Amino acid sequence: MLRWVLLALLFGMCASAGEPKKKKVRPQSLSRGWGDNISWVKSYEEGLAKMESSQKPLMVIHHRDECPHSQALKKAFAAQKSVQKMAKEDFIMLNVVEETMDPNMAPDGYYVPRILFVDPSKTVRRDIAGKYSNRLYTYEPSDMTYLVKNMKKAKALLHAEL
Repeated sequence: MLRWVLLALLFGMCASAGEPKKKKVRPQSLSRGWGDNISWVKSYEEGLAKMESSQKPLMVIHHRDECPHSQALKKAFAAQKSVQKMAKEDFIMLNVVEETMDPNMAPDGYYVPRILFVDPSKTVRRDIAGKYSNRLYTYEPSDMTYLVKNMKKAKALLHAEL
């Protein structure tokens, strides 16, 4: 009898240990910390549609919440006033933690962080790359001036080609 009581007690403890504890989850804004003053789109498809109607280039930031390189870049991106101003005024902005279905959004691999520009003709601008030869579309926190240069290039190419 004692065995059955102990077995039932053990079974009850195991069953209750497997129940997830309920946490209050605060809804996350679309900025995900990349800039709360910027108007962010929800999806790649929405970004493409807004890009076409506004004739502004789309800037896509691929990142992961648990990646220390993504977190460091996010902090630098959010702190850089010139990047924030251009992102707000001159681009359709999207940051994604899940990969898009468009294989063109990973021209040299599925690494994070990476930033790509898409023009209103829906062409991924492979010619606007970062400064690293092994990961062409990545930026480090110290590369914000290089990112500003590439954002200006994306804007200038857009106006020159339209």
